[in-house]
Amino acid sequence: MSLARVYTRAQLGIDAPPVIVEVHLSSGLPSLSLVGLPETAVKESKDRVRSALMNAQFEFPAKRITINLSPADLPKEGGRYDLAIALGILAASGQIPATALDGHEFIGELSLGGELQPVPGVLPCALQCARADHVLVLPIANAAEAALCSQGEFRSAANLLEVTAYLHGQQTLTAVTAGTVRAIRAAELADLSDVRGQPQARRALEIAAAGQHNLLFIGPPGTGKTMLASRLPGILPPMSEEEALVSASIYSISSQPSQWQDQWRVRPFRAPHHTASGVALVGGGTTPKPGEISLAHGGVLFLDELPEFSRKVLDVLREPLESGRIVISRANRSITYPARFQLIAAMNPCPCGYFGDPSGRCHCTQEQIRRYQGQTSGPLLDRIDLHVEVPPIPTALLQQAPPGESSAVVQQRVMAAQAIQQQRQDCANAGLSASLRERVCALSEEDQHWLLMAIERLQLSARGYHRLLNIARTIADLDAQPTIGRAHLLEALGYRTLDRYRQG
Repeated sequence: MSLARVYTRAQLGIDAPPVIVEVHLSSGLPSLSLVGLPETAVKESKDRVRSALMNAQFEFPAKRITINLSPADLPKEGGRYDLAIALGILAASGQIPATALDGHEFIGELSLGGELQPVPGVLPCALQCARADHVLVLPIANAAEAALCSQGEFRSAANLLEVTAYLHGQQTLTAVTAGTVRAIRAAELADLSDVRGQPQARRALEIAAAGQHNLLFIGPPGTGKTMLASRLPGILPPMSEEEALVSASIYSISSQPSQWQDQWRVRPFRAPHHTASGVALVGGGTTPKPGEISLAHGGVLFLDELPEFSRKVLDVLREPLESGRIVISRANRSITYPARFQLIAAMNPCPCGYFGDPSGRCHCTQEQIRRYQGQTSGPLLDRIDLHVEVPPIPTALLQQAPPGESSAVVQQRVMAAQAIQQQRQDCANAGLSASLRERVCALSEEDQHWLLMAIERLQLSARGYHRLLNIARTIADLDAQPTIGRAHLLEALGYRTLDRYRQG
């Protein structure tokens, strides 16, 4: 047989479109042509495949070899096609039975000695193979990643000889099952009971978790802002399998350290440094890769020292905060990555950090304070629902403060509130549309008049007004109240610390 077809998959964002490797042998001077829009690493596969076949004691055909990676208009990148190309050459030259390739897909990079090397993006391939009801053969180093997929049949191999022996029916390959993932430990999350004092900040964190609201902590250094933010994943509801698979797929294609698999079903917590670029935050590059906002999908993005970030960098977050996704466009392609995360930020109230401290150590002028707080754009702050002051606590009081509620206790209230929201409007309160807000955030005429006066005094935008209603609705849900009362509105207004600073 001079023509063989082997099935594999490409990587396009977190999708894995099918690719057919067609190998044709014909008479003529010995040569190897690789077509189908391959980039450099794919073109180099012909040298890796030649050495791998010869070192595995196979015959490399002394013929004119044409290899087509179909569809031809889909860019092919990386060494993921090596195994499929090698098997295609063997099948076309009659060294393995071509019929044994049916119902299988192959992925893996080959070393010169024929060993299978791990490749990125195996999880999206596993998910797509499971849907297509195909058996996926992959490197043994990628087995734990494929095991995250609870459906489908996967086989792992250490080298090319094991795969060919499997296709000849001479041996079986190790089956990768979903049970393998159960041995992966869930990372221990920091507990909210570690936080002493700061009752308002703890309450704001609970409200943010219950309604999926964005949150800004404002306070001097050392008051616990970072400590509080790091406890948010522990009070959020556990990830569903679908959420976890999307998050894991993003990590799979982003060349993250392999320890990310230990975080299975643990909501991500990403804390980029304030020197991060816009591309680092939202993703991009010549070959578009996901950024921090996509790596935080389903979890928390924490921006410490918010005013120290470049204003231009922060403004790229505005659209993803609204849409829950980021579209990265290049001349030859456009890739969409999910980016639905909760934004938690922290900042000092002034350049020295001690404005409002009882010690009086702050000597910043009012103009310096206004300029510092104004480094973050108004449109971005409008998308942050809660602005909460985190004041310093004297050491003596801190030592006497009893331990607070554990994350597990708070998580139960958060889950109960989110269940109310899902039953009522099938979305979190932070994502209420205008029509839904009119229905679920209806106020009495007296409360409506009172709230409008408060809004005018604080000079909030229409978006700020709507977010205030969303917060009040979440507070009412935590209290299991069907309607929003004056007490809920008063508490919601208390979480606008930055507005009070600006008024002062």
